[in-house]
Amino acid sequence: MKVVGVTSCPSGVAHTYMAAEALVMAGKNLGIEVKIETQGGAGVENELNAKDIEEAVCVVLVNDVAIKGVERFKGKKVVKMGVSDIIKKAEPLMVKIQKTFG
Repeated sequence: MKVVGVTSCPSGVAHTYMAAEALVMAGKNLGIEVKIETQGGAGVENELNAKDIEEAVCVVLVNDVAIKGVERFKGKKVVKMGVSDIIKKAEPLMVKIQKTFG
């Protein structure tokens, strides 16, 4: 199972990367492949490609500001959460995704 996502926060520094790390670690703990694109102060990093998006069971958008390129996810199941929420709730979200799509 593969999940992709994008994280972005207003300052584009710490929380963008903390949210991405929380999702990746939660996925690793549950055996889910997770790839997260960050849109932070350093620009777009770990950019998702069409194959990543196609293979994913769903997309997790974690943002407190607009995300660039959301049209890439048209037709995919999308979960939206705030940055501070996901840092605390990444594992329960991954469990829910696993139960829903597993």
